[in-house]
Amino acid sequence: MERPEIGEVVYTEEQIRSKVGDLARRITEDYREGAEGSPLLLIGILKGAFIFLADLARLIDVPLEFDFMAISSYGSATKTSGVVRILKDLDKDITGRHVLLVEDIIDTGLTLNYLLRSLTARGPASLEICALLNKQVANKVELPVKYEGFSIPDVFVVGYGLDCAESYRNLPYIASVKK
Repeated sequence: MERPEIGEVVYTEEQIRSKVGDLARRITEDYREGAEGSPLLLIGILKGAFIFLADLARLIDVPLEFDFMAISSYGSATKTSGVVRILKDLDKDITGRHVLLVEDIIDTGLTLNYLLRSLTARGPASLEICALLNKQVANKVELPVKYEGFSIPDVFVVGYGLDCAESYRNLPYIASVKK
């Protein structure tokens, strides 16, 4: 697949850093009070959320544990297929745990809706969503996103963990892709 050209910068490195700090402060405040017992479990959705999760976790000031899931709904396309496959499931039991699902971007909401149903059935004490980007799409599934970074229009973006055919994840900013 040919690498598409990078378009305009949607969020700069500084804007992202500031937003991640704001989210971490809110999460710290919320879980400092209610996370007695076991540490807060952050579940990163691979591969896109790994950079966001790392930066966010370093700024959260409560005990943390980590786990990861790998989900496929895009393949190499720029639009979600709507078919969700779990490629890597959790290693930890989440029964009775406070869980924060960390996602890079919510597109249609179908993948995250599937994950919420699957994880809720496993009996966590609480299950919340933290998404760096929430795409404003008319046909999107409504999700209870407690911690939202940026609301973005319906454009395909790369950088800061987000990719196009596995390229551009390492950009320190988020940019649109030229069609």
